[in-house]
Amino acid sequence: MTSDFHVSMNEYLPLRDVVFNTLRDAILHGELLPGERLMEITLANRLGVSRTPVREAIRKLELEGLVIMVPRKGAQVAQITEKDLNDVLEVRLGLEELAMQFACERIDEAQLEQIREAALEFEQVMESDDITALAQADVKFHELIYAATKNRRLIQIINNLREQMYRYRIEYLKDSTARRTLVKEHREIYEALKERDHKKANDCMRDHIENQQKAIIKSLHQSE
Repeated sequence: MTSDFHVSMNEYLPLRDVVFNTLRDAILHGELLPGERLMEITLANRLGVSRTPVREAIRKLELEGLVIMVPRKGAQVAQITEKDLNDVLEVRLGLEELAMQFACERIDEAQLEQIREAALEFEQVMESDDITALAQADVKFHELIYAATKNRRLIQIINNLREQMYRYRIEYLKDSTARRTLVKEHREIYEALKERDHKKANDCMRDHIENQQKAIIKSLHQSE
């Protein structure tokens, strides 16, 4: 366990929730790796808390599918599986297509410009080879599209799913070829939104998600 994550106290949350959020973020951001053992004592010492909130957090993470209990070994970070990936992306595709429909109908010129700038920002960040910054830039691009739907409930649901996608997004962005593909796809999505072409926008988003799916599955098979 060599990552540098640490607990960020929040006076408005119970300690068990703070620990849960800290460990969840560490898993989603790849700071705790798939297959890594979660030792209660080690984590408690590292985070400066007792074992009780760590134990409670691990139980909640197990319910979310981010942690598994292995006989005689204890808690481990769950592996990224093809089935989990497909389940998440099936849901994401449906939500993204709905978001594209609403965005095409409701987007304004200021939001279009923000999306164009976000696409350029991703392209610029790509040169730095900073995976975390790339992931943040990619998230920003999509968040601006969601904002253009002007539907708070849809945005909330997609944002919840986005957290589960973070592990897969990081895996995808490790591939330099995939990053170049993303630049092209972002441009195509922007152009479709600019034209308010719902069908074209949907097709672009479907290609975008399916390309990610293929690349991540390929990466999973290579690491087996």
